[in-house]
Amino acid sequence: MDTLKIATAQFEHKSGDKSYNLSIIKDLAGKAAGQGAQAIAFHECSITGYTFARHLSREQMLDLAELLPDGPSITALTAYARELGIAILAGLFEKDGEGNLFKAYVCVDKNGMVARHRKLHPFINSHLTPGNEYTVFDLLGWKCGILICYDNNIIENVRATALLGAQVIFMPHVTMCTPSTRPGAGFVDPELWKDKEANREQLRREFDGLKGRSWLMKWLPARAYDNAVYAVFSNAIGMDDDQLKNGCSMIIDPYGDIIAECRELGDAIAVAELAPEALTLAGGYRYLKARRPDLYKDIIGQPHRSEQKVIWLTGDVR
Repeated sequence: MDTLKIATAQFEHKSGDKSYNLSIIKDLAGKAAGQGAQAIAFHECSITGYTFARHLSREQMLDLAELLPDGPSITALTAYARELGIAILAGLFEKDGEGNLFKAYVCVDKNGMVARHRKLHPFINSHLTPGNEYTVFDLLGWKCGILICYDNNIIENVRATALLGAQVIFMPHVTMCTPSTRPGAGFVDPELWKDKEANREQLRREFDGLKGRSWLMKWLPARAYDNAVYAVFSNAIGMDDDQLKNGCSMIIDPYGDIIAECRELGDAIAVAELAPEALTLAGGYRYLKARRPDLYKDIIGQPHRSEQKVIWLTGDVR
């Protein structure tokens, strides 16, 4: 199996402005292709915008969402992929022929849509329907999976995707810098972003602290390490509706080490070459082989007890 060169991106999207967001996606995809990347991953709802959707009615959501694979955004991404010679992964809201709404993330190459994942745990808008299956697909000789944002916080989802054969898991997010029950969490003051150069040091402290990157480092490297996969994390930066996001899109190898990361306070990409040998040399490969499902298959598969609450339905408390 050959190496695979992947880019992860961060950019400040505009809420509901697909034309603008697609133009930035094309620009950054072109820069990634110029650095030899064979695929580039963007954040959750990078085409449509994200947090503003919490205010939308069902009718407004249906207007924003697209049928897949025949919608205009897939057509645009396919044209970009063909022109630039790079596969593109990006997110948007999807609708089906029965009027169901989903949070979707797609992989598109020069021939069209290669894969689509519907978020298993959506909560930004009450009209969204949860997806009900895992996504593993072939991309340039590698087995790849997709899990969107909160999907990755439920560890069984990452393990299941790895057990289905994924060697790379794309993990698009719009996350961090929001209130939570965890110590140190909270918003970052949007006023700082209005003059980000003057406030660069304060922004970096806020973005890298417990409101942001320090929280991410508590769990994201473990997802890659425990499952012997490459994790491609993509996140928005800048204003997402009325919330400020911190970016730090990164690629983590099967050893749990960061091998590329966006550190700019603005639109950026980070590129890494994925080596196949790490998939079997990393400790997680041995852990997967050492599993004893007979011990815990009936435990992990148990339904929630009546007193347990599915907290993602009531808010983002990551």
